[in-house]
Amino acid sequence: MNDFIDALGGLFDFSVTADLLGYPFVQQALLAAAALGLVSGCLAPLVVARKMSFAVHGTAELAFTGAAAALLVGASVGAGALAGAVVAALLLGLLGQRGSERDSVIGAILSFGLGVGVLLLWLNPGRTANKFSLLVGQIVGVNSSDVVLLTTSAAAVLVVFVVVYRPLLFASVDPEVAAARAVPVRVLTPLFAVLVGIATALGVYTVGALLVLALMVTPGAAAARVTGSPVLATLLSVLFAEVAVLGGIVLSLAPGAPVSAFVTIISFLIYLVCRVVGARRLARASREPAAA
Repeated sequence: MNDFIDALGGLFDFSVTADLLGYPFVQQALLAAAALGLVSGCLAPLVVARKMSFAVHGTAELAFTGAAAALLVGASVGAGALAGAVVAALLLGLLGQRGSERDSVIGAILSFGLGVGVLLLWLNPGRTANKFSLLVGQIVGVNSSDVVLLTTSAAAVLVVFVVVYRPLLFASVDPEVAAARAVPVRVLTPLFAVLVGIATALGVYTVGALLVLALMVTPGAAAARVTGSPVLATLLSVLFAEVAVLGGIVLSLAPGAPVSAFVTIISFLIYLVCRVVGARRLARASREPAAA
């Protein structure tokens, strides 16, 4: 009980937080997290619209596998996570073209990735903390070269996303009509899966493979509760993702707790607030025609 009280007190020790914010590794983690929040916030509304939440989870497992393989051979964890996520995204995009078989394909890839990742961690004789961080995230391991990799990857994803946004939105909202209008739906599906895979891999460093859904899905789901405008939903999703990931890092500093715990809590609280706001808007809208 005393340990719990001490940990709770450390959570609100703002002097410790202020001191830690001056360290380069914390600043680098915040920069990487800001890039992650921007990318995940942009993609999340379309992830929700295309019903790809389960696919994100499957992609995260392969990103975890790639990171575990990189950790085993002494390579860059970020590069390994990116490679695993891209492979997963291509497999999901190519094998899951048919909606009827998409869930089964994702389930097969997810279980395979998690199983191989666990085996690779078992084979690794390194520190347990490094292994654990792949699952739940940490900020200590983010160095300057990692920041360059993360920000470069994020910029590449955003550039491609901006270029294909209009046809991608059309294909997400009404894929049958989009295909009839000669929109390359079969190309956009694996392409978007790759973008999601790269963004998911970026979250392995800070949020971890198990809880990256808090940034890749929840902000988009929250934004969809309060607006029907695709542009406004994207802006709100970016705002929610940035608040969750940056706020999660800041809150985790003083107690030294896993970042992902605070990121997921903040993200879920935002989602709950948006559900309440959305429900009130619907109730008010339903009363107005009756009053008229």
